[in-house]
Amino acid sequence: MTTASKVFITGGTGFLGAYIIRELVSKGFSVRALRRGNKIPSFIDASVFSKVEWVDGDVLDIVALEAGMEGIDTVIHSAAKVSFYASERDELYKTNVEGTANVVNAALSKQVSRFVQISSVAALGRTKQSTIVTEEKKWEESSTNTNYAVSKYMAENEVWRGMAEGLDVIILNPSTILGFGDWNASSAAIFKNAYNEFPWYTSGVNGFVDVEDVAHVTVLLLEKNIVNERFIINSDNWSFRKVFESIADNFGKKRPHKSATIWMGSIAWRLEKLKSLFTGNKPLLTRETAKIAHTQTHFN
Repeated sequence: MTTASKVFITGGTGFLGAYIIRELVSKGFSVRALRRGNKIPSFIDASVFSKVEWVDGDVLDIVALEAGMEGIDTVIHSAAKVSFYASERDELYKTNVEGTANVVNAALSKQVSRFVQISSVAALGRTKQSTIVTEEKKWEESSTNTNYAVSKYMAENEVWRGMAEGLDVIILNPSTILGFGDWNASSAAIFKNAYNEFPWYTSGVNGFVDVEDVAHVTVLLLEKNIVNERFIINSDNWSFRKVFESIADNFGKKRPHKSATIWMGSIAWRLEKLKSLFTGNKPLLTRETAKIAHTQTHFN
């Protein structure tokens, strides 16, 4: 694929989507992007977005999707909802599953050459036992799978369905994405906790990757003759304690020094749920995030 190719990206104003746009623009691609509202991320230079053709709408807006893909060579589907709140389960499935089906259908209708699905390692599923996850791992039903994970797995099935109907696809499964961004949104919130000297750490292990690396790999694959495959994008597997300590050290802040056990997390999420019923605020900890905090998963 040449840099003269036209790329349509969903989720262009999201954390990862914004970095992908910056990478595309820097490589000379012609970029059209889907957005909800006109707010531009402050963590990317505004001059980058001035070179983007914007389409207003979302992944549930079929008219906007088809208009956005007119004359497009490649679609990068980056839009997704990330949530671990039980109350947002329906919205999660609507955006991630139904939304992905809409994007795939529009791509088939407009006969685009390439479809890149930004998925997640969560879509590969988790097991109760500590294990190394590779691209060959098959989905397993497990109590450790979150609603978000199930929705991303089902979203991938829509993409594979698109492949069966003639679409050339690539599925990318990044691990937990870290980088400069909005501390009140996405996984970048981990920096806020470290900066505020959150004292607790848990026993969990997970994969982590820099947002710039994910954006770079995404655009790099557009230049390769590779289709109908998946790729895990992971830099390293670290304990949550090590991640918090590293971030705290770089901020010159106090490291977390209290171990939060599984039973403590079990009590904490229940108390948070009870508190939210009275305050109307979202709980700071949920059943799913408490479980993730102690899950040990390695990615290769």
